Amino acid sequence: MADLIPFKAVRPSTDKVALVTTRPYDEYSVAELASWLDFNPFSFLHIVNLAHINQERIDPLRRYRLVANKYSDFKRDGILIQEEQAAIYLYQIKSKKHDFIGFLAGTSLADYENDVIKKHEDTLKYRVENLKDYFNETGFNTEPVLMMYPDCEKLDEWINNKKEETPLYNFATTNKEQHFVWKIDSASEIAFLQETFKNFPNLYIADGHHRSASSRMLLKQNGDKATDAMQYFMSYLICEKSIKINEYNRVIHDLNGIKSDEFLKILEENFKVETVHEYWKPTSKFSFGMYLDGTFYALTLKNKPKSDDILKQLDAQILYDTILKPLLNIKDLRTDNRISYIPGNKNIMELVNKVDSGEFTVGFILYPSTVEEIKLLAENGLTMPPKSTYIEPKMRSGLIIYEF
Repeated sequence: MADLIPFKAVRPSTDKVALVTTRPYDEYSVAELASWLDFNPFSFLHIVNLAHINQERIDPLRRYRLVANKYSDFKRDGILIQEEQAAIYLYQIKSKKHDFIGFLAGTSLADYENDVIKKHEDTLKYRVENLKDYFNETGFNTEPVLMMYPDCEKLDEWINNKKEETPLYNFATTNKEQHFVWKIDSASEIAFLQETFKNFPNLYIADGHHRSASSRMLLKQNGDKATDAMQYFMSYLICEKSIKINEYNRVIHDLNGIKSDEFLKILEENFKVETVHEYWKPTSKFSFGMYLDGTFYALTLKNKPKSDDILKQLDAQILYDTILKPLLNIKDLRTDNRISYIPGNKNIMELVNKVDSGEFTVGFILYPSTVEEIKLLAENGLTMPPKSTYIEPKMRSGLIIYEF
C-alpha cells in the first residue's frame, strides 16, 4: 500500500513561470549559466547558483543560508507564491521525441523505510549528508524523486479526462519542450488518487536515490522537532511504461599501459570483436560499442551469464567485470578520475570528439537497461553499478517547490 499526500506547494506566478523555471543546474555550461543569470532576473538559477559559487571560500552552511535568503526574496517579491490549499499536481512534458505525464505528490518516508518504496542504487554518504544539510538550511526542495508505478488503465483514463480541463500552466521552453500543469485540489479527486495508489503493492525509485535518502536523514536529525512535511518527500510519479531509460557511456583516459593492437587481441578472449561502420551503437544486450584510434568496433560477449544471476546479467556489470577492472585497472567507478561518463541522450559525436581530441583514449557504448531489470534488482535487494542509467524525464527546477 503506497501512501500519497497533497502538499501546499510554492510555485511561480502564472505570468512568470516560463522565466522562473530552469533545467537542472548541472546541465548548464559556464557560458550558458552566465548568460541566463545576466539577462533573466526571474530565473530560479539566481537562487540555486548561490549553493555552487565560491565552493572553497564559503562554508557550506553559510552558502545554504544565502540560498534560503534569496528564496525568501523571490517569495517576498511575488515571483514565487505559496499555495493556500494542499494539492497534487498532474505534470506533462512534451517534446518531439517524448511525452511524459505523472503526478507530483508527497510520498511516505515510512513506505521508504518499510521497503514499499523500492531502491536499486547505492548512495554516497557525503552526498546524502550534504543534501540533508541543504534541505535543513534552505527549508525547501524543488527536485522531486522520479518514481515508477505499475500500469493502470483506470489511472490512464482519469489522466486523459483531467487533461481536457484548462491547465494551471501551459508554457514552452528554449529547449523546445512544452509543459503543462493541472492542479488537483478537490477532496474527491485526491481521495481517488490516494485509494488508487494504495492498491499498488510497491513503488520503484527510478532516479533520486540521494534525495530520498537525504529526506530520511533530515527526518531522523530533527527527531521530535520534525514537521509533518518531513515525514514525506516530493516525488514525480510516472507509469513505468512511460519511463525513458538511457545508458551511460564510458570514456577512459588510457589503456593502462596496454598497446591498442594488444588490447584488441586480449578482448577476443571474452568477445567477438568486429570492425563496424561509424557511429555504431549496440542494438541488444550483451553487445558493446567501442571507439579506439578512430575506429568503431562491435564487441559481442561470447559466454552469456546464467539467467538466474541477476547482477551479472547487466551490461554495465559485464563491462566492469571483463574490461574496466581486470584490463584497465578501474576499481572504483565513482572515484577513479581515469573514467568519465556521457549520458546516452547525448549525440554519439560527443564521445567521438572526446577520444579524437586526445583527452581520452577509448570509449565504450552500452545498450540501455530496462524497467524490468531495475525492478528485478530492487525486489532482490541488489544495486546497479554506478552510472548505469540516465533516466528521463527531468523536471524543471523552480516549477513546484516542496517546503519542509
